[in-house]
Amino acid sequence: MKALIVYGGWEGHEPKQVSEVLAKALRANHFEVEMSDTLDALRDVAKLKALDLIVPEWTGGTILREQLQPLLSAVGEGGVGLAGLHGGMGDAFRSETDYQFMVGGQWVAHPGGIVDYRVHIVDHADPVTAGLKHFAMRSEQYYMHVDPSNHVLATTTFECNGCTMPVAWKRMYGKGRIFYSSLGHVASDLNVPEALTIITRGMLWAAEGKGVVQQG
Repeated sequence: MKALIVYGGWEGHEPKQVSEVLAKALRANHFEVEMSDTLDALRDVAKLKALDLIVPEWTGGTILREQLQPLLSAVGEGGVGLAGLHGGMGDAFRSETDYQFMVGGQWVAHPGGIVDYRVHIVDHADPVTAGLKHFAMRSEQYYMHVDPSNHVLATTTFECNGCTMPVAWKRMYGKGRIFYSSLGHVASDLNVPEALTIITRGMLWAAEGKGVVQQG
């Protein structure tokens, strides 16, 4: 299995450090992992389509059409999985609605900044969240615009307005599997075992879809 992690953007989200945690988790599951700090790594659509998984860790910033289009094609047409977390995937390339449509959501706010909150597992049968119990986080609690077609795996409830918001979801974009978790503001957030388990399993689920496409 082959994965590409592309990291950069706003340094407050520790893109390199978070990417190293994700790369370690993938390598522990027998992935060959390439890490790149340039979006030019996305220009070669043939190279991207040979991957099983792409992990964006790039908060904000801008992406050229000749970088974005190969990514959309590799996932939607090639069946390559896409998985990521927090602002590195859910607040990237804010002006690119095609990208947001693929991801299934976009960050809006994190009321109160760093707060204590609970993550509630809502799908106990899914392999990404099976066996996990509700757990506590102290971090940014993401308020997001979300696609109603997402398969929601976990949620959180905001004290400011009582709204329940998805924390982790899975979806399809064409032939490609998409997984997203809003957990992971900085690398130390992934010291919470449940948070690391969710993103690790989500990445594996997204990557496994490539084999399903090839066999089908």
